[in-house]
Amino acid sequence: MSKQREPVKLVPVPNPNIIPERDADKSPILECRHLGIDFSGLTAVNDFNMAIGRTEIAGLIGPNGAGKTTVFNLLTKVYQPTRGTILLDGYETSKMTTAQINRLGIARTFQNIRLFNNLTVEDNVKLGLHNYINYGTLSGVLRLPKYWKAERIAHERALELLSIFDMENLADIKAGALPYGAQRRLEIVRALATNPSLLLLDEPAAGMNPSETAELMDNIVKIRDLFKIAILLIEHDMNLVMGICEGICVLNFGEVIAKGTPDEIKNNPAVIEAYLGKGK
Repeated sequence: MSKQREPVKLVPVPNPNIIPERDADKSPILECRHLGIDFSGLTAVNDFNMAIGRTEIAGLIGPNGAGKTTVFNLLTKVYQPTRGTILLDGYETSKMTTAQINRLGIARTFQNIRLFNNLTVEDNVKLGLHNYINYGTLSGVLRLPKYWKAERIAHERALELLSIFDMENLADIKAGALPYGAQRRLEIVRALATNPSLLLLDEPAAGMNPSETAELMDNIVKIRDLFKIAILLIEHDMNLVMGICEGICVLNFGEVIAKGTPDEIKNNPAVIEAYLGKGK
């Protein structure tokens, strides 16, 4: 059972954003300033402003079609914004590719699981270590000492990461043979293998039962505390969002309608109306 967590005080930072008070002495890991994107003249996201503290667990919520995954795609450069600025660890990302963004420190999971089902659990994690495997093509082809050293390091690191979810004993099993919940956890481990400073989780509890969700909540907090990173999640399970998120941003029709702590958000009339409709 997930234990009760102490509420966190949010404080303002420039442009009009909020982060946890404990992160206020450091620049936010992520800042979005007046971010927007249009598709064929239709506005999908407009004037999106958000900051995330360096050790914050933040939530991005809203009704279906509100633009949440579009924001994730903007942050990871799947889409290029029509307007606005994204600062990742102080770096402006407008000319960066998805691969460059990943190397700079953003990793993500997806609504629909994207594992290599015919590869082993360990090999899926090793794919996430691509930024840190340091040997050339010649060493790989000829199996030179540098290759074996890098492979040993990758093997040890993969097992270490899998141990976060007690999955190291599943290392040799094909990913496609794992139960659904274990596949979700593996995708998070693979994202962590890229050594992110900001982890984006797109509906991590989708398809999980209450017991699995409670375990996931504890593991998200564990990851934040162990790796000292920030986490931004999209999630429809409000028990999860209200249970672990410190700051929450609410989107509706591509625009921010509320920001605040879980208590502030769940009592916000605009949020209640967006989810339930007028007069409900």
